[in-house]
Amino acid sequence: MGVYVVRRLMLLVPTLLAIISLNFFIVQAAPGGPVEQALASALQVEGTALDRATGAQSGEVSQLGDSRGARGLDPEVIAEIEKQFGFDRPIWERYFTMLGNYLTFDFGDSLFRARSVIDLIVERLPVSISLGLWSTLLIYMISIPLGIRKAVRHHSGFDVWTSWVVVIGNAIPSFLFAILLIILFAGGSYFNWFPLRGLVSQNFDELLWYQKILDYFWHMALPVLALTIGGFASLTMLTKNSFLDEINKQYVTTAKAKGATEKRILYKHVFRNAMLIVIAGFPATFISLFFAGSLLIEVIFSLEGLGLLGFESTLQRDYPVMFGTLYIFGLLGLLIGIISDLAYTWVDPRIDFESR
Repeated sequence: MGVYVVRRLMLLVPTLLAIISLNFFIVQAAPGGPVEQALASALQVEGTALDRATGAQSGEVSQLGDSRGARGLDPEVIAEIEKQFGFDRPIWERYFTMLGNYLTFDFGDSLFRARSVIDLIVERLPVSISLGLWSTLLIYMISIPLGIRKAVRHHSGFDVWTSWVVVIGNAIPSFLFAILLIILFAGGSYFNWFPLRGLVSQNFDELLWYQKILDYFWHMALPVLALTIGGFASLTMLTKNSFLDEINKQYVTTAKAKGATEKRILYKHVFRNAMLIVIAGFPATFISLFFAGSLLIEVIFSLEGLGLLGFESTLQRDYPVMFGTLYIFGLLGLLIGIISDLAYTWVDPRIDFESR
């Protein structure tokens, strides 16, 4: 297994290189880059100052606005803005410079935030890790026991009413459930039991160690619950169907004929085989919650995580932040894939990736 892990780690470099390269050239070809946004801002500032100086009325303001595009900016100003953002150099030079910097995790500085990209990522990472980690753990803690129970009691009353719960949970979007939670429990219309903003309270540094832990989970309760509702349904049904498929196989019938107890059959034989497909879905579940699923939750609960940072940087065309977050996302996704393979061998030692 050690040789396989080393091979997978060595593949991280070309895989990340392909991801960054593809996105770099696609983004460079897209219109509305940082230079264009800076030029538009400069034109707006210039036009606003001119409007104030001339005391133009509403009709005259419109005429001035129409003339700004024709008037444009001084070529020296445009050249200075291009130099500021590094666009005075050829695209291939910027590409290889970026690759060299990324090898040492030097992501540069944000174009619009006056801070280094690594500082922004480190500042936002705890929020995204908290949402992704706790939501994923809670989803698996609910879905696996529930799915197994539904498989064992297939077509029973328990299976029927829990299926309705699963369907309803799958039908409610996470962001809509988050709004409902705010209305009910965060001072919306009924109770004011949970905070609405931030990862911790403002007096967090003044709290004792156990109070800090309680305060952290107090802030995490509603966002994590909102993400869990949207994710546990599909995993529950996946677990149930996987166990049902294994329960109906010949080796289970043989084990029963030999006098093995139902509990021993379920957790010694069926569990090992059925859990493989569930473990296979772990990276996708975590990545979706960590990167995409948490974006709206971060906005609703005013949590400044990586999802919100990446979204804002995309709108602003803040290329260093865009590529920096993409690099971190890709690296974490690949590492989680390796961890998932290791979990395969833990559940079923018969799997040998090295022989493949």
